[in-house]
Amino acid sequence: MSERKVLNKYYPPDFDPSKIPKLKLPKDRQYVVRLMAPFNMRCKTCGEYIYKGKKFNARKETVQNESYLGLPIFRFYIKCTRCLAEITFKTDPENTDYTMEHGATRNFQAEKLLEEEEKRVQKEREDEELNNPMKVLENRTKDSKLEMEVLENLQELKDLNQRQAHVDFEAMLRQHRLSEEERQRQEQEEDEREMAALVEESRKRRLLEDSDSEEDTTPTQPQPALRPNPTAILDEVSGATRIPTCSQTPKAKRKAESWERSVGTLGNRPQLSGLVVKKTGLDTSILRGRAPPLPDEETEAQRGGATCPEPYSWGAMKNGQAAGPAPQTPGTSSLSQLGVYSDSEDSSGSN
Repeated sequence: MSERKVLNKYYPPDFDPSKIPKLKLPKDRQYVVRLMAPFNMRCKTCGEYIYKGKKFNARKETVQNESYLGLPIFRFYIKCTRCLAEITFKTDPENTDYTMEHGATRNFQAEKLLEEEEKRVQKEREDEELNNPMKVLENRTKDSKLEMEVLENLQELKDLNQRQAHVDFEAMLRQHRLSEEERQRQEQEEDEREMAALVEESRKRRLLEDSDSEEDTTPTQPQPALRPNPTAILDEVSGATRIPTCSQTPKAKRKAESWERSVGTLGNRPQLSGLVVKKTGLDTSILRGRAPPLPDEETEAQRGGATCPEPYSWGAMKNGQAAGPAPQTPGTSSLSQLGVYSDSEDSSGSN
């Protein structure tokens, strides 16, 4: 069995290579090669940009009747990636570059144009000096003058560098740092002064507001502790207001006065004025709604304090004994009883 990979082939003893027919190929034969765009170009047909390094499947051929120092020149055919227009360029061994033939324009070749212009000027100058000796002398004079100007500029730059060499950069930086610190300190002092002024102004404004509020408000007196009122249940049931006594505070008196001004008397009935009489000699502590004083307690009269006017009772007083509350007639309510109380007060005032 033969090998799968054969490196050497069998040649019979009577093999004659001269008898092999030669293949005749045309000189302008084209080959398909894979290449990259050698420069940036723009298609003339559609305006599409083709950047350097883009890959193409190109056709390669040898240019007939053109060579440089025996080196052949090759031409390449590619197609635009957008409109499929044919673009051709060829090698330039003289400048080690490529030249565009047709189908597109080359971009970004300013450096190449500059180099070509310098070469052209140099070539023209050499041609003039070759045939004109006076032109040679003139060009030498211009060159010497230009060289002197360049030396003067160089000397100025050296002098400038020497002057800058004597500058103490550390001192300059130190001075700049000190000035910066001084500026920051001044700014901080200004901020502190402004803050102190604002605080002083706010304090004065607060003191002024406090003084105004003290003038507007009146001093309030502490409320003494009230003793339990035995007749409070009657006030809750009847809905009537009590006559303020000496133990009540000015605030309670003001409330009672405001009630009388807003509500007034609920009725004026002269026929009921006989039901209320002035108390003659009975202990009024029960009628005022508080418990009678204990034997060991001192009354206001014993302490030398002022006594308040006695209130009117809700019943008739006969033989030094307090009568019970006025009987409530059928069909009367708590508000009517309050009216009876107010009428009795009016009638007593008239007496």
